[in-house]
Amino acid sequence: MTPLDPTVKSLIADPYGAYVKLRAEAPAQRIVGPDGLPVWLVTRYPDVRQALADPRLALDRAHAAPGNYKGFSLPPALDANLLNMDPPDHTRIRRLVAQAFTPRRVSALRAPIERVAEQLLDAIEPLGRTDLLANYAAPLPITVICDLLGVPEDDRLDFRSWTDTLITPDPARPGQARDAVASMLGFFTGLIERKRTEPADDLLSDLIAVRDEQDRLSEDELTSLAFLILFAGYENTVHLIANAVLALLTHPEQLAALRAEPELIAGAVEEFARFDGPAPLAIRRFPREDVTIGGVTVPAGETVLLSLASANRDPEQFTDPDRLDLRRRENGHLALGHGIHYCLGAPLARLETSLALAALLRRFPGLALDVPVQELRHRPTVRARGLLELPVRY
Repeated sequence: MTPLDPTVKSLIADPYGAYVKLRAEAPAQRIVGPDGLPVWLVTRYPDVRQALADPRLALDRAHAAPGNYKGFSLPPALDANLLNMDPPDHTRIRRLVAQAFTPRRVSALRAPIERVAEQLLDAIEPLGRTDLLANYAAPLPITVICDLLGVPEDDRLDFRSWTDTLITPDPARPGQARDAVASMLGFFTGLIERKRTEPADDLLSDLIAVRDEQDRLSEDELTSLAFLILFAGYENTVHLIANAVLALLTHPEQLAALRAEPELIAGAVEEFARFDGPAPLAIRRFPREDVTIGGVTVPAGETVLLSLASANRDPEQFTDPDRLDLRRRENGHLALGHGIHYCLGAPLARLETSLALAALLRRFPGLALDVPVQELRHRPTVRARGLLELPVRY
């Protein structure tokens, strides 16, 4: 395994402290990335925001210079998704998905989300203490996203295992990630076949209808979309919820304010996303031509990483950025992206997080950490900001 570069080590151990130093040094700098290859890391808010919407920065790996990018290899049936596409294909597919993933469908999930939250809290309430990540923050989004797609209940535990494996692969088990990918591909192929025969009122059935009736989605694009919706919709929401709970439990004055004024919840979710969002980095980009970022020239074909976490703590953009402030105004955070690649599932993530937090705080007025905060462990990766567990008592 390639030894980690000191900068990457610091970003895993203390990301927000490390970004203070990096922002001061340069707006964009070349470091050795997690895979051992050089990458350009962009850290300041105006540069990250502009780059997120810059059409010269491509997501398609075809624009990567030879030998410049490894990444994780997915089969074509899972790789043909929006995170690897630029216009016009990105525009075409996103428009088709939007026809199925409508505001009405998201709004209709409010009551089911509230019901699932209450059921999960019913199960843990008698215990007096629990790992809130494993028993609340994780099962709620996986239930919601599987209901949305129409995934049978018997298969849902497998999905949690597969997605966890892909986010944080075990170096001691190099074949585990490949096995997870093969399992997910096999499952989605079979599920799509069954939904074709027996369509239901779910998002996957609607996407199949778009594919079959309009013939504008390839079979690989359809399968990849289902994979992406499940993967992103589960993983990011789990950690948005858990990180928000941790932020509240370590900022008692903000917790008290939210309990006293539950109507603050909408703005609070935006502040949680800014303060400690689940995705520290946007999906990698590749310049189609030499591009100047903050006065620094990045050559065509090299890998660019845009730090959402750093931009969201940039003192040139946010007053007192390291302070959690649920009443923060003008919170133009970038946790959900910007431009044409803005997170398609953002309304659902916001809804799930707000309802999950509201139910939790209402049911457990004595909620507190069950271990010293310094004992909590985060996932050892720069690609996701999430806890390994969240022990609480109530």
